[in-house]
Amino acid sequence: MVSKISALKDAKRRNRLIFNNSTVFVGIEIGDKFSYIFILNKDGEVIEESRIPTTKNAFTRKFSNFHPSRIAIEVGPHSRRVSQTLKDFGYEVIVADARKLRLIYENPRKEDKVDAQYLARLARLDPKLLSPIFHRSQETQAHLAVIRSRDILVRTRTKLICHVRSRVKSTGARLPSCSATSFHKQVPESIPHDLLHALTPILDHIATLTKQIDAYDRQIEKLCVESYRETGLMRPVSGVGVLSSLTYVLTLEDPKRFRKSREVGPCLGLVPKLDQSGEHDPQLHITKTGNSYLRGLLVQSAHYILGPFGEDSDLRRWGLKITERGGKNAKKRTAMAVARKLAVMLHHLWVTSEVYEPFYASRNSVKVELESS
Repeated sequence: MVSKISALKDAKRRNRLIFNNSTVFVGIEIGDKFSYIFILNKDGEVIEESRIPTTKNAFTRKFSNFHPSRIAIEVGPHSRRVSQTLKDFGYEVIVADARKLRLIYENPRKEDKVDAQYLARLARLDPKLLSPIFHRSQETQAHLAVIRSRDILVRTRTKLICHVRSRVKSTGARLPSCSATSFHKQVPESIPHDLLHALTPILDHIATLTKQIDAYDRQIEKLCVESYRETGLMRPVSGVGVLSSLTYVLTLEDPKRFRKSREVGPCLGLVPKLDQSGEHDPQLHITKTGNSYLRGLLVQSAHYILGPFGEDSDLRRWGLKITERGGKNAKKRTAMAVARKLAVMLHHLWVTSEVYEPFYASRNSVKVELESS
């Protein structure tokens, strides 16, 4: 018994020496109630395994007078708050992209303690293996919440409209074609009398949602004019409106994150996957990484540019030329290609503050031909 106690004291003494003499590597698996901590020294030896409550006071007690550390956590609901708390104490904090850590999320024996260990070991080997992400500022996140709140109301209204149309269609009647904003005004007279008692409350709710969506639209326009004037550089592009431009600016937040405008396409998941092995190099779908909402808006803008109401421009001509090649899913591929090119173009306009010219590429090519002749 005495030997065990002395051995424990020796281990604690060695740990103190390790803490005092070098940087340690910490992995934290953050849970809703408790967080698991795994600490390694520079040689990869385990120093500490522990668990603390996921509260600011608990993290303050643990890390306020801690040792030089590189700390790795996964992105999640609590990662913004925890990472800011740790950064305030002066630590190097890496917020890992959870979707790129297959080592963790596909572990057949996944548990919080093991996840914390993997985070610590990856932080020790190479932080780039964690695919670090950066949290948006609190103000940007609050403004982005306006857009996402509007989106949930729009999707709710769409589901209610589909419900009304399906109930009426099942009786053999038909509702007139109309926009979502005027639906609650146009269809009441066409609803069968025996369905009025069931569908009138739904129509009232649709009318309320439409008013709320209009209020969000006015708020978004106000944000563009007062806080994000750079969106004015993007709106002259055909198919890009107030909502798309503001979402683009708020999602990317800092244009200097990207060394080149071409890096925006891969960031938003608008480039094809790769599964190359020797001579095997199949064509795959896009990666769909990054922000799905912004990607969807860019694809919608691309469909508008390629559609019958899209204004003539180099981008439209380029997309239509790709469509002419034909092939399976030609229109879908073209829309993705135009969306990717649109994302690059918007970033270029944002960084350079240039005025959008629809036929910039055409004029340059003509100028080059004249000079060469």
